[in-house]
Amino acid sequence: MTTTVPHRATTERDRAVPAGGPGPDRAAPVGPGPERAVPVGGPELREFMRNWATGVAVVTSRAAGHPVGCTVNAFTSVSLRPPLLLVSLARTSRTLAAITAEGGFAVNLLGRRQRALADRFATGVVEDRFAGVAYRVLDGMPLLDGAMAAAVCAVTQLIAAADHVLVLGTPYWCEATGDADPAVFLGGRYRTVSPA
Repeated sequence: MTTTVPHRATTERDRAVPAGGPGPDRAAPVGPGPERAVPVGGPELREFMRNWATGVAVVTSRAAGHPVGCTVNAFTSVSLRPPLLLVSLARTSRTLAAITAEGGFAVNLLGRRQRALADRFATGVVEDRFAGVAYRVLDGMPLLDGAMAAAVCAVTQLIAAADHVLVLGTPYWCEATGDADPAVFLGGRYRTVSPA
């Protein structure tokens, strides 16, 4: 079941700590925050995030029986008990619309040799992204051939967050090739991972 949680301001009631204090299912109180009240601008935040190395993934689903997908680097695991993954997508994303309609999605973790594929799904014409791309289908979800690892998820929750939506999903199938040579994005370009 998909649940949409609307974005709203935090109230004093939200900040109250239940009897017994915060726990696994209870939020800790939210403090007043730093003294600087004005948030940084988008360009400042973008420059800050350029210093954070991320993996690269293509999130896929289907729309009207056709595969859709887009490149993301805002992807992470949330929990192991229960297993839960999260991907952040723009509200205007066609892939998000497909995921919402289908109630499912796949995450394809790309290897270093798939950088062209990452660019294609990031900037290519939406309708042409799968043209000539080898993939297989599992429960309707497209899995890209050659991906370093992949998972298929059922949507658990959608959370509105500013101009994006956080998609939480429960993975019910996943596999990894064992080829740990990931595509890594840092400073606005792809990098190579070197052994420590």
